[in-house]
Parts: sequence; C-alpha cells; structure tokens
Amino acid sequence: MASSSQRIPNMRLEMEDFAFEERVTMYMLRQDKQREVRKKFLLHRLIFIARISPELADKRDLGGYYEQLYQDLQRYYQGDGVTGLLLLYPSYILHIVESSNDVLFSVLRDLVHMQRQGHSALILEPRILVISHDIPNRLFQQWSYKVLSVPARRLAAAEQTESHEKLVSESLTMLMKLGVEMLKTPKRSKNSADSVLDKEPELIVPQDNIEQLLKNEALLTPLQYLDTYDCPINVVMDSDRVWPPYEHFLPIP
Repeated sequence: MASSSQRIPNMRLEMEDFAFEERVTMYMLRQDKQREVRKKFLLHRLIFIARISPELADKRDLGGYYEQLYQDLQRYYQGDGVTGLLLLYPSYILHIVESSNDVLFSVLRDLVHMQRQGHSALILEPRILVISHDIPNRLFQQWSYKVLSVPARRLAAAEQTESHEKLVSESLTMLMKLGVEMLKTPKRSKNSADSVLDKEPELIVPQDNIEQLLKNEALLTPLQYLDTYDCPINVVMDSDRVWPPYEHFLPIP
C-alpha cells in the first residue's frame, strides 16, 4: 500500500494535468480600461435653472459666489475638478456643473440653504433640468461664467403651447452643442465662453424658454430631489396589496 507521502505528489500531478490556462478576455480588458479612466471618481453633470433675485445689483457677484464655492469644495474634495458654465441672463440663470457626485450634492444643498435665507438669497426658485450620472467625458475644459445681455422676446402662440418635455429636450440639445463648440477652443483660454457665444448666438437658450421651464412643476427643486435621494426606498409589491395573501390560494398537497 502506498504511503500518504507518496499519494500527495500523485494528487498534485493529477491536479496540474487538469489545470486550465488563464486567458485574458475582452471583458477583462474593458474593466482594466475603466479602472484607468475612472480611478479617481465617476463624472456627473448637473444642469439647473433659477430666477435671479431682484435685490442683486451686480450679476457678477453671483459669478464670484460660485467661483469661491467651487474653490472651497475642491479644497475639501481634493482631486474632484469642477468644470462647467454659468450663464447670467437679465432675469434668470442657467448653470452647468461637471464634477463628482459629492461636489454636485454639495451644490444642491447650498441651493437649499440659499432658499431658506428668503429675501437675502442670490437666486430664487431653482429647478433641476437634468442630472446625468457616469458621463464618459466633460463638455467643458474649465468653469466660467458669462453675463448675457439677451433681450426678452414674446413667445409666439405656437411656442407657448409647446410641451415642457419638448422645451427641455431643445434646451439640452442646444447646451450639448454649445459644449462641443467650447471643446474646440484652445485649452485654458479665459475667454472661451465669450468667443463661442459671440460666434454662435443661436446656441444660447432663449430666456423665455427658461421662464416657461421654471413654471413646470414636473422639474424637481433641489429640496425635492434631495428628499427623494435621502429617503429610504420602501417597495410595495403587488402581492402585498392582495388579501388574503397569495400563499393562501396555493393548493393543499
């Protein structure tokens, strides 16, 4: 009879015979590529609109406010760069922010805090156009703001009856095209927003569209969005609405 010391080497040889060669799959290559691109944080984009407070004398103060806010957030969330564009209309704002999830939620909480200040708030009645998660790349190379002198125009009767969904879609399409054009400008150009908007004024979302969108209650306010995000999910199944419970209907074996 073979001793146990003799059986163990034989077992090892048998296991080596059945060992499979490790191969690199396309799925593994895709995972490695994603780890390289997203090793710091996933990229998200927030777009919101609001009405400028009539108490604000100089709209550039609002640009300076957000400039300081993003500097503070980047010191707290190191490595989470902020890019985007703040458009300051005569009466409204349209703000695009690209950064990590932590930064975007800090911006939303700052908006909620600002609304609780009442008459001293810089902007009023903010609503979220869209929040895009895990976007592949940035549309803007840096964050900047632009004061617009866009004259208000009266919407035609056909435009006034347009659905809010169509207005949202048209506005987002214009903003995406604006971002693509700004990507073509030289990197670190301080006047990239000025040059693109002056050359392509048709890419500016009309102020009247923003006015109409702010009346759309289907667009969430920052407070509504945060309440939905923070509250626990209690899913009620259809079977929970039936009495007696479903198992009572099962045949008795």
